[in-house]
Amino acid sequence: MTDTTTDAPTGAASRTAAGHGPAASHPAPDVPPSAVRRRRSRARAGTVIRHVLLVLFGLIMLYPLLWMLVSSFKPSALIFREPGLIPSDIDLSNYTEGWNALLHPFSHYLVNSAVVVLGSVLGNLVACSLAAYAFARLEFRGRKVWFAIMLMTIMLPIHVVIVPQYILFSSLSWINTFLPLIVPKILATDAFFIFLMVQFFRGIPRELDEAARLDGCGHGRIYARIMMPLALPALATTAIFTFIWTWNDFFSQLIFLTKPDMYTVPVALRTFVDSTGQSSWGAMFAMSIVSLVPVFLVFLFGQKYLVKGIATTGIK
Repeated sequence: MTDTTTDAPTGAASRTAAGHGPAASHPAPDVPPSAVRRRRSRARAGTVIRHVLLVLFGLIMLYPLLWMLVSSFKPSALIFREPGLIPSDIDLSNYTEGWNALLHPFSHYLVNSAVVVLGSVLGNLVACSLAAYAFARLEFRGRKVWFAIMLMTIMLPIHVVIVPQYILFSSLSWINTFLPLIVPKILATDAFFIFLMVQFFRGIPRELDEAARLDGCGHGRIYARIMMPLALPALATTAIFTFIWTWNDFFSQLIFLTKPDMYTVPVALRTFVDSTGQSSWGAMFAMSIVSLVPVFLVFLFGQKYLVKGIATTGIK
C-alpha cells in the first residue's frame, strides 16, 4: 500500500511529461514570424496616421494665429493681396507705428488691462473661495436652495444683466472707472469658480476640520491654514481662467469704459478699425500679437496647475 501511494505522483508526472496530462492539453500556437511583422507594421502605420491627422488638425487650428503673426510683419498693402504664410516683403514698422498710433502709447492700455485683471483675480480668489468654503463646510438654513440658485446664475448671459448693471453703476458715478469691472468680482459673482472650489473642498477629508477644532481652530483659521494650502490647484485654475477671460473681455469694458484714457487692450485694439475703411490692419495685427504675449506666458507657466486643478476637482 505504501508502494502504491509513492508511485502515484510518479505516474502522474510521467503522464504529464509524456504529453497526456492537463499541462500539455493546450499547446501554445506557433505564430509565424511573418505574421508578427505584419502586426507590427500595421500598428506602426496606425500610429503614424494618427499623428499625421493630429498634426494636420493642429495646423488648421493654428492657421488664423499664424496668419495674423505673418501679417503683422507685412506692409499693410500686401496683407490681403498676399494671403499666404510666406511674406514677399518684411516690414517691422507695424510694431513701432502701432505702439504709438493711438492717443497714448500702447503700454498705457496694457497697464489699464493689468489693473483690471489684477483686481479681478484677487477678488475671485478671495470672494469665491470664501463662498465655496461656506457652501462646502458650513451648515445653515437653505444651503442647498442657495447653492442651486447660485448654479442657475451660470446660465444667465451677460446681455440680460448688463442694462441693470449699467443703470446701477451710473447712479453710483462709476462709469469710466475700473470699479464696475472689479467690484462684482469682490462680491463673488462668478458662480463657475464657486462651484469649482466647492467640488474641491468636498474632496478634502472632514477629519482635518475635526482635528483642527480639537486644537481650538475656528472657521477662519481652518479656512486660512488648512483649506487654502490644500486648494492650491483649484486656486491656480481660478486665477488662470480669470486672467484669460478678463484680459480678453471686450463687451463689458466697451460698455463701462468710454473715455480713451480708460481704454483697456481689447477696446484699444478696436480703435484701429475705422468704419470709413481707413483701417490700420498691419498695426492692429502687430498690437494683437503683443496683447497675446501675457496670455501665452500665463498659460505656459500655469498649465500644470491648470491641468491638476481640473483633474482633481470633484475627486472624493
